[in-house]
Amino acid sequence: MELTVFDAFGMSCGMISAAQCRAARGLLKWNQEDLAKAAEVGIVSIRQFEGERTAPHRATLAAIQRAFEAAGIVFIPANGGGAGIRLNTA
Repeated sequence: MELTVFDAFGMSCGMISAAQCRAARGLLKWNQEDLAKAAEVGIVSIRQFEGERTAPHRATLAAIQRAFEAAGIVFIPANGGGAGIRLNTA
């Protein structure tokens, strides 16, 4: 499941997929509860998104992305080689 993330002005600021979410947690060694706390969202929202059962609200998805980015995750958009993530070590 891949969704568009919007900023506070309603502008598209990229895509985050359930796979990217799981991978980002793995890089940070976070469990789902850690992510829920960091993003200030319910753990059920995390479970359903990562399990690709439901699409979260845009605000929830944006909060998840912001939490990851604050922890150093950089989301890489699909650019012919597929979407991905990396950990910013700078």
